[in-house]
This record gives sequence, C-alpha cells and structure tokens, in this order.
Amino acid sequence: MPRQFLPALRGLLVPRTAVTPPATETKDLLAGNSYVSMTYAGVTNVWGTPGRADGWDMERVVIEGYERSIWTFKSIEAISKHASTLPIQIGRGGDERRFAETLDEHPLLKLLNHKANPLETGDVFKKRLSAQLLLSKKGVFIEKTKSRGGTLVRLDLLPPDRVQIIPDDRNAEYVKHFEVTTYGGQVRELDPERVIWLRDPHPTDPFCGVTPLEAAGLSVDLDVKARTYNISFIDRDARPGGIIGIDLEGVDAREVERIQKRLAPGAHNAGELALVGTGPGGMTYVDTSARPREMAYETLSSTSKGEILAAFGVPESIIGNASERTYANADREEWTFWDHTELPHLNLIASGFDSDLSDEWKVRYDTSRVQALEFPRRQAREEARKEFEAGLITIDEYREIAGRAAFGVPQSRALWISPQKAPVPANPHDAAALGLGPDPAAGGAPDAAPTGAPLPEGTATETAAADVAAARALGPGPSAAADVARGQDTFALSAGPTETAADAVAAARDSITSTGPGAAAADVARARDTQGTGLPGAAAEDVAAARDRIETKALPQDDGYEVTDDDFDALSMAVAAAITALLARQEGVILARLRAPKIRKYTRYWEPENDNDVRHVDADLDQDRVVSAVRWAEETSQTLAPILQQAAVATARKVGHALTGTDAVPPAAAGAAIVTAAYAGEAITGFLAELAEVLRAAQHDAEDVTDLEGAVTRFYMSAEPALIARVAEACAVATINGAADAAAENAGPDVVRTWVTRGDTRVRPAHKALHGKTLPVGTPYTVDGASLRYPGDPFAPIALTINCRCRLHYATVPEE
Repeated sequence: MPRQFLPALRGLLVPRTAVTPPATETKDLLAGNSYVSMTYAGVTNVWGTPGRADGWDMERVVIEGYERSIWTFKSIEAISKHASTLPIQIGRGGDERRFAETLDEHPLLKLLNHKANPLETGDVFKKRLSAQLLLSKKGVFIEKTKSRGGTLVRLDLLPPDRVQIIPDDRNAEYVKHFEVTTYGGQVRELDPERVIWLRDPHPTDPFCGVTPLEAAGLSVDLDVKARTYNISFIDRDARPGGIIGIDLEGVDAREVERIQKRLAPGAHNAGELALVGTGPGGMTYVDTSARPREMAYETLSSTSKGEILAAFGVPESIIGNASERTYANADREEWTFWDHTELPHLNLIASGFDSDLSDEWKVRYDTSRVQALEFPRRQAREEARKEFEAGLITIDEYREIAGRAAFGVPQSRALWISPQKAPVPANPHDAAALGLGPDPAAGGAPDAAPTGAPLPEGTATETAAADVAAARALGPGPSAAADVARGQDTFALSAGPTETAADAVAAARDSITSTGPGAAAADVARARDTQGTGLPGAAAEDVAAARDRIETKALPQDDGYEVTDDDFDALSMAVAAAITALLARQEGVILARLRAPKIRKYTRYWEPENDNDVRHVDADLDQDRVVSAVRWAEETSQTLAPILQQAAVATARKVGHALTGTDAVPPAAAGAAIVTAAYAGEAITGFLAELAEVLRAAQHDAEDVTDLEGAVTRFYMSAEPALIARVAEACAVATINGAADAAAENAGPDVVRTWVTRGDTRVRPAHKALHGKTLPVGTPYTVDGASLRYPGDPFAPIALTINCRCRLHYATVPEE
C-alpha cells in the first residue's frame, strides 16, 4: 500500500477550545469549503473581546505549516538565523546603529549572548524565540528566574500551547497571572513580573498576536495539497510516455500478458513506450507525455511560493535563489529584507527585555556590521566623495555624511577645488591658518586699506614682504624704502636687531616730506636710468650698504626660531583628514571591484549562466588587481603634496624671517614636502600589500564574494586608525622639520641648530642622547652609524624616524 499522508493544511487555523461555547461564530473565506482561516471560538474575555488565539493549534501549525512547507520553513529560517547570530547590546544615546555608551557587564548579556539556561546557549535560545514569534498566534512566553538577591540568572521559553493567559477580573491590570501546564501535567501559576510576553500585536485584541501564517494560510494549504496530490499521482501512475496500438489477432496470450505487465503502476515505469491491441488491421499512437495537469501544478506551485514569501517579507534571493537578478537588484532586495522585515522583527524581540533596565538604557541587536544595511549609506558616501573631489563640500561635511566626527580645523572646513586642490577658506581666521590672508586676531589689515591708514605692526604669522607691500599701498608717495622694496622681492629693511620690517618702513614713511620725493629717491631714479651705461649713484651705494647689513645681520645668541607643537598638530590633522577621505573612497572602490564581473571572470566566484559557461573555473581572484596598490600610492602623493607644500612654504618663511628678516623660500623647502608625500604613498603601498595578503588568505575559506567583502571591511576597521595616525604624524614631523632646516641652511653659514626632544617616555634612547646637541647648519647628526639631516628625515632608517616628534632650535652665532 502506498504511504498515507497526513491531511493537508485544511483547517490549519481552526481554533481549539477547552470549553464548548454555547454558540460558535464562523467566517468562511471559501463558501462550501472546510477551510476557515478566520474562524474563532465564541469565547470572550472580561474585556468583551473574542479569544482569537485560544484555538490556535500550535502542534498542527508546526507539523503541517512549518515542517511540510518548504517556503514557510525557509522564510522562518532566514529570519530566525539572523536573530540567533547577532549579539545583544545594552546601551544608551547614539543613533540607530551605534550606542554612544554601552554596558559590558549585565546579567541579560550573559544569558542572551552566552548561556540562557542549562539546556540552551544564547544563540539557540534566540533562534527558538524568533521562530516561535513567527508561528504562534498567542505570542512567546519567557519565564525569568532570579536569584535571592534579585539577579536574573535564567531564561526559559514556555510552550505557547501550554500557557493560559488569565485576565484581571478587577480591570486593574490586563493580566492577573499566567497558568502553565508542565509536561508532567501539573499547573503552575506565574506572576506577570516573572514572564516576558512578546507578540506581534493584533490591531483590536490585546490578548492576541498576529502571524504571517494567517495571511499565507491558503497558499500554504494549496502548496502542501498540490505536492501531496502529485506525489500520490506519481505513486499510482501507470501512464507510459506513449502508446502504440497494433492488431493483436493471432498473437499468443502469453505475449499479450507480457505486454500488459508493461503497464504496472509505479514511477519507475513512467515514460516508457507501451503496446496495446486495437483490433484487426488497426494501428494508432497516443502521446501521453504532456497534460494540462502538469502545467497547472507548475503555475500553482509558483504562485503559492510567491504568496508565502510575500507574507513573511522574504525575497527569493534571501533564501538562496538570486538568478535573473543583477548585483544591484540583489543588493537592493537584501537591504529591503533587512530594513522592512528583519529589523522590525529584531526590535520587537529586544523591546521585551527593556523592562529589566532603567528608562535610559535599552536592549538592541548589534547590527553595526551587517553589510546589507550599509547599502544606502554606501551610496550616500559615494555621492559625497564625488562632491568632495569636485570641491562642492568640505572634509568635515563629508565626515558628517559618513557618520564620523568632524575635525573642526581650518584645513577640514575649507573647500578644496579640483584639480589643483586649492583651498577656499570658510572664514578669515581659517584663511590666516592656511596662509591665504592676514590673521584678524593679530590685527592684520585687509588688502584694500584706505590711503593714509596707520601701518599695522608685524606679527609672527605675517612676513616681511607682506609688511612692505602694505606699507607701499598706504604711503602717499614713492620713497627710497619703497624703491628698495620693489627692487628686492626677498628682502626688507631692518632698523636693528630688535626691530621688524614694519618698524623700518614706518620710520621711512616718517621721513617723507609733503613736497614730494626726497633726494634719495631722485638719486635712485637717476641710478636706475643710467643702469648699464654708467656707475651707480650715491643712493645706489646707500642701498647696497643697507642690503649688506641685512644679509649679515646676526641675532643674539639666546634668540632664534623653533617650531611648536601647534605647527605639528595642525598639519597632522589636515593630513589625517585627507587620508581618511582617501581611504574611505579606496575601500568603496575595492569593494566595488570585488563585485565587478570583470574581476570575477575566470574564477570560482563567477556565477555561470549555463552548463557550458567556461568562465567559471576553479581559480582564485587576482587580489593584486583588486587592490591596485600602485594607483593608490600615486593618488596619495598627489593628494597630500599640495597640503604639505603649503605647510612647508609657511614654515620656511617663518624661519627665514626669524633668522634674516627675509621671507625667501628656498626650493629645498618644497622638495621636503614632495619627498614626504612620496613617503606617504609608500606607506599606503605597504597597507594595501597587507590587504592583498588578507584577501589571499580569506579565499581559502570564502564561499562567495560576500565573505571577501567582509574580510576587506574588517581589515579597514582594524588597521585604518593606526595607519592614519602613523602617516599623519610622520608627514607633519618630516615636512615641518625639513622645510625649517632648508630655510635655515639658506640663511647662511652662521646658523646653528640644537636637537630638542619632547622629554617624555615615548622618546627613543637614541634621540635622548641627541637632546641639546648643537651643530652648524648643514651638518647631519650621527646616530648608530646613520646620518639624520633633521628629525623625521625620510632618507634615514625608518627605525630612527618612525613615531619621531623631535624638533630643532635654530639660532645665529654673533660675528667676531
């Protein structure tokens, strides 16, 4: 006898009551059919609402709706497996993805993430909890066990069909208590404080929940019946693939019997050709290989599957079938599943445990590493990166879109216009910090000051050339000082060792008479007119003598110049901001390459379009091609070079002004910035080489490209902060010290420099030995047999420069 199947999902939702009501109200979806998915018992509770969940037969739901329907099973598995693997967090503040503050020690964390009870781990408990919530119309009942001290020590899931909700007959509370029938037949009463009752709320009945199986009941019923019908038909089917009718007159009876045996029932005989008799002289052929019944089953099965998956909110690609979908569509379906199905389900579960916490603390599943939820944010970051590269938004604005804290420094607030990456300051203070304008806090005058306005005093952030230019713009007429300033771009007058160029120009203006240019100016004009045809005039000799005094001027022994921590920190933050934006774009490009068909072609990650697709072979991805270290090294150097050059020029001007009173910038100062930018590119090359090794190792266990994407994301999260800090600090120290040393060497042979350390525990012993050592400019320091031109010298061994924060103090020795 063929196997007898259980009844199909007929009456799946028919309630079961312990007490026969006097009258039963039914609402049939199909007239004359026994399927009554909206039938409920006429029992009412104290609130006058029908007990819709009282007759929900949980055992039949599991057997006939969950265990026998593949699409119901896969839908519940897809939803509950995420609920089981994601860790639980307790925190407060922050946004929807991350808490601002989290608890590391709490009894709930131990129970939900490690061991819920002696029988179940936290993952098993969370998976069963999620599945019951999807299957049970009553909801989920969790018994809490506390120690004598009131500490939560155990969580147990109670069988929903063995729990009875007893409403409060005094109307003070909804639930008076819960009655639980144990497996031994005993009835226990549980106070509401000991039970967590979770359910997807019913719109009208507070004692009832809803489940997707209600909406999908007809589809589940049809799917199971159709499969059962086809299995039974195949077991009893004797139909061959075709029949040939011939004249059997004169054929032996034993031969006829042998032919009839060919029609024995069973699936193993389906599709064969059979012979039957048709009478004298007759011959026919009947094709039985295709009937409308098979086509009707195929349509019915496909329709039922779509309706069941829609009821649970699970796209087909989530349960393993992503055919006929592009990568973009598959990504969109996965994000839709998480955003519209999984997250509300997880939040509903997590909210049930909030009662054991104070109001400001909340329980939440940690979804910060779910790649599907990054889909809209990844698109927003890609658009923001393009806007940043086009000079439309600042680094701080990009970081805000990316969900990261803004730097809040002038370099990150400015717009960097492509392709030259020239900054556009946000305000006058930022313009001064970027070297594009005077410092308003120091009394700097605007460019278009009115004629006759008093000349501002020189400041540390302004150069002698700026003072002379401002004096020339404000003066009522030409003077010898103005002529000298126009003739020499890199020198300014100085009245003495302690005076500034602004003082010298102011003194020159005081000597101007109201009658017009003085005799010195006339002499200079005559000397200019006779240049090349005669000897210089008296005024020219005076100018030459003044110039000689400027070039040989020496500062006192205790004066000089030394860069500050602010110089290092400002440049370090600017470099960190640029590197952060670069790495964010780099990560996005690498992830996009992993998904690109061109990269996956002829590897085991290619999805074949048919059985003859030769592009699917057992080979790994070319991780070096995915990473493309050479391209990113060049882009890093090009990105950092303008930032470092501006800092180098500003530093060189400060050093030159302090040592000689000039603002000349030697080419070697800019060269230090270019070399440092190249060093940063090499650091990025090493970083990407490590990433390539990570991808190479990940491919041994990776099942698909998603695993490789996760490896890339984890690598950036762990290695990116250390790389940014190291490159930013190294670039700042090497650029500032290199530019200062180049300017000091350009000042003349009378300059000496003294090695200065930070004086803390981070200083390496080799540099501690150099502290206070003074050498003439241009003479390198010798450490362990190696030469260092200055702290952070990129040409020195990396063991002597990595994490170096030392500086040099520059001074001029008195003339003998």
